[in-house]
Amino acid sequence: MRSWTSPDVPQLPALQASLQLFDTASDALVPVETPDDVGSLYVCGITPYDATHLGHANTYVHFDLLVRYWLASGVDVRYVQNVTDIDDPLLDRATATEVDWRDLAEDQTELFRQDMAALDVIAPGDFLGAVETIPQVVEDVERLVELGVAYRVPVPEAEAAQAGQSPAGDVYFDIAAAESSSPWQLGSIGNYTRPEMEELFPERGGDPERAGKRDALDPLLWRARRAGEPYWDGASLGEGRPGWHIECSVIARRHLPAPFTVQGGGSDLRFPHHEFSAAHATAADGLPLATCYLHAGMVGLDGSKMSKSRGNLVLVSALRESGADPQVIRTVLLEHHYREDWSFTDGMLVSAAARLARWNEALASAPQGPADQYQTDQPAAASAPNELQYALHSALSLNLNAPAALDQLDMWARGHLAQGVSQAEVRRTVQALLGIRLGAA
Repeated sequence: MRSWTSPDVPQLPALQASLQLFDTASDALVPVETPDDVGSLYVCGITPYDATHLGHANTYVHFDLLVRYWLASGVDVRYVQNVTDIDDPLLDRATATEVDWRDLAEDQTELFRQDMAALDVIAPGDFLGAVETIPQVVEDVERLVELGVAYRVPVPEAEAAQAGQSPAGDVYFDIAAAESSSPWQLGSIGNYTRPEMEELFPERGGDPERAGKRDALDPLLWRARRAGEPYWDGASLGEGRPGWHIECSVIARRHLPAPFTVQGGGSDLRFPHHEFSAAHATAADGLPLATCYLHAGMVGLDGSKMSKSRGNLVLVSALRESGADPQVIRTVLLEHHYREDWSFTDGMLVSAAARLARWNEALASAPQGPADQYQTDQPAAASAPNELQYALHSALSLNLNAPAALDQLDMWARGHLAQGVSQAEVRRTVQALLGIRLGAA
C-alpha cells in the first residue's frame, strides 16, 4: 500500500537517547533501550471508513514525536503501520452508504494520507493493508491450528454462503491452550482484570456469546465465507477473511524484529486488540511481540466522548477546509500529554494560534547567524547541540512530555532560555524535534 510523503526533518547534532516511557503492560515508567542504535515501532492504523478524526490525529502526532526523538538521538528508526481495510465496521458503513467497500476504503485511506502529510507526520517505512497480507495471515492461522492453540467453530447453517454448503468453520484462538504453552498470559499486555476484559470485549468487537467457543473471550482468527461478504482463498482454512487482531501480529512479525521496541496505539486498543495481537505472535514462536506498550489518551468534544455513534467526530479534513492551519492543529495536540484524555473546544485553536504567533514574533527577534541560510536537508552547522535542543530533548526524554517541551519554547520566546541561538538553529531544532515549522519555509 502506498504511504504519504514524509516532511523534511532537519538533521541535528545527536544527543544520546535517555528515553523513559510509560509501559502499559508493567504499569510503570521504564527505560527504553535501542540496541545497535535501532528503534522499532509499530502503530496500529485506521479502519478506513471515516478518517481522520482528532483522536486519530492525536495518536499519530504523538508517536511522530517518538520517531523524531529517536532520529535526533542518532537512532535509526524502523516504523510500521497497518490499515484495516477489511473488517465489519467498514463493510457495515459501505452497506449503509451504498458504496463499494473497496472504494470506501481507498477514499478514506487517501484522506488519511492527506491529513497526515498536512500535519507533518513522518510516514512509516512500511504502510500495509490487511487485504494485501491475507496470504501471510492464512499461513499464521494454519500454524496456530497445527500448534493446537486454535480451533474451529461451525458456521450456523442460516449464515452459510450458499444453501447446502458446509464451510470449514470459523477459526478461534484458544486462550487456555496458549496460556499453557507460551509465555503469554491473559491480561499481561493490556493490564486489565478478567472482569474488566469481559465488560470491554463486546464493546470492542468481540463476540462473547458465540455458540461453540471454548472461552467467551476467545478471539476470531479467520471468519469463514458468508453470503454477501467478500472472501479470499484460505487454503486449509477454507474461503473467508481475517479476524481483526491477527493482521497486526502477522505484519509486525514480518517487518520488525522480535520483540520490537514499542507497540503504539490509542488506549482503546489495550484490550482486546493489543492483548491478542501479542498473544497470537507469542503463541506461534514463543517470543514477545514488543518490549514496551504505549497508549495514547482519548479525545472528546466539548466535554462529551467523541464517537462515530454520537456523530460528534471532529475531522481533521473538516478543520482544514474551514481554514484551520495544520500547524495550529498540531500545536493543539501537542499541548496535551499523549496519555491524557481531553476534550476539544474551538477555543483551543484560537489560543494555539496565538501561541504559535508569539513564537514566530520571538523568532524574528532572534540573532542572525552564519547558518541562517535555512535548509532542512543539510546538517546543522553547529558542532554541538544548542541550549534549546537540550531543553526540548530533556522534556521529551521523560515520557514524551510534549506540553513541557512547548513550555520550554514559551520560555525561549519570553527571553529566559537559549537567547544566543540563531534563527536558523531555532527553526531547525523546533522542526526536527516537534514537527512545528516556525517562520517562512
